[in-house]
Amino acid sequence: MTRVFISRDMASVALGADAVAHAFADAGCEVVRTGSRGLFSIEPLVEVETEGGRIGYGPVTPDDAARILGGNHPNRLGDVAALPFFAAQQRFTFARCGIVDPLSLADYAAHGGWTGLDIARAAEPQAVVDTLKASGLRGRGGAGFPTGIKWQTVLDAPGGTKYIVCNADEGDSGTFADRMLMEGDPFCLIEGMAIAAHAVGATHGYIYIRSEYPFAIQTMRDAIALSADRIAPFTLEVRAGAGAYVCGEETALLDSIEGKRGQVRAKPPLPALAGLFGKPTVINNVLSLAAVPFILAEGADAYAKVGFGRSRGTMPVQLAGDVRHGGLFEVGFGITLGELVNDIGGGTASGRPVRAVQVGGPLGAYFPPSKFDLPFDYEAFTAAGGLIGHAGITIFDDSVDMAHMARFAMEFCAVESCGKCTPCRIGSTRGVEIVDRIIAARETEPARAATNDGTLGKALYSRAPDRIDVSLEAQTTLLRDLCDTMKYGSLCALGGFTPYPVLSALDHFPEDFGAAAPVTEAAE
Repeated sequence: MTRVFISRDMASVALGADAVAHAFADAGCEVVRTGSRGLFSIEPLVEVETEGGRIGYGPVTPDDAARILGGNHPNRLGDVAALPFFAAQQRFTFARCGIVDPLSLADYAAHGGWTGLDIARAAEPQAVVDTLKASGLRGRGGAGFPTGIKWQTVLDAPGGTKYIVCNADEGDSGTFADRMLMEGDPFCLIEGMAIAAHAVGATHGYIYIRSEYPFAIQTMRDAIALSADRIAPFTLEVRAGAGAYVCGEETALLDSIEGKRGQVRAKPPLPALAGLFGKPTVINNVLSLAAVPFILAEGADAYAKVGFGRSRGTMPVQLAGDVRHGGLFEVGFGITLGELVNDIGGGTASGRPVRAVQVGGPLGAYFPPSKFDLPFDYEAFTAAGGLIGHAGITIFDDSVDMAHMARFAMEFCAVESCGKCTPCRIGSTRGVEIVDRIIAARETEPARAATNDGTLGKALYSRAPDRIDVSLEAQTTLLRDLCDTMKYGSLCALGGFTPYPVLSALDHFPEDFGAAAPVTEAAE
């Protein structure tokens, strides 16, 4: 019987993978449902097992089954791992995704699973924490805080009850790595959490998954049931969120798990000292915890030798938006932004020039092509006024209006704010109003000459009260002042990071706000 491998990943299913799988089953094949390898332009992907290894075909429709089984199909890819998109990767965390049956314990063990947990449990907790420190692993959720330091704090914290919490509330636009890992290699996350539990002395853990991920929720619950004996005495359960973006913030997430409304807590105390139910708690996101089994199995040095500067190891970068080759690309830190967008992503799907890329989700900064030499590194992005965040990169061609994108950032913050602090709750609403005034004034540009000072005066925006100076210059200054207040006065990163897309749009694309375009090196 011919064996074929077809993804059960949510993105693959959305593209028709279930119908393709049924067609091959009806043709008499043994169908193994895997995770996605991460290149969505070739999904639904079918890999046929042969004596020489798997042969890939994609994208495929249900009507293609007979031709593929006959070895004659125009979309034959050959060895999928040898395709340029995959061959250039350094897959530490996603090595098994697209290869194994996600819910097969035998498959997981045959591909190196549980090795890290066995090594960890044979060592003292402090030795495990020291290994994490030596690896240089930093939190993959945005701030880049050293994971080993967080674990050390929880290990040293007094108290008999401690928790491990996985933040799988992947709410950033253009991100899907958490979902892909949970749907394609769930035991990897479970193993990472079990190692963390041994390292800090925890006996129970929670995986908090957004409700928009039904496949991931079910897969993780099934995987926890299957692996319960393997990870005992550590126990795990899944909690489904209700769709609030702010619950991606760690303290709001803790409130949600406790059955409360998800609102940000003031710090201190840190969750590592007084977290879930007031107990010391390790909170890491999916990619941080999923990196742990590799580090324990292969050693800290194997992980630390890859990377750039203080950013060690690999980062699963997600390419989305107007991009030719959208998908997940895991690579060591240090690759440039331009290489990711142009060489790996292939530029825009529309064929038009790239105008801007947003890195780090809806609260990430926008970068023009003139910044494409920027290395993908926490410190480099911070110095450039941005953040890596969850490593989602959204590409826009030259048809995008950056003033409207700045407005979207403010509106997103206003909608998703938990309402606890004034800078975020009120500031975002005022931000939408200010950008609306800028757009309205910008659209009356022909009337600029009618004013004595060369700016747009009050009469050009009749809806505004007379006391408001709605000139472009005044409103732009007001917007920058508001961003400064939100950045330094908000209780959490939702309000604190909203200024990043707004200010970067103002700085790099002033012409969309009615100002003169910046002079580039090419123009000079």
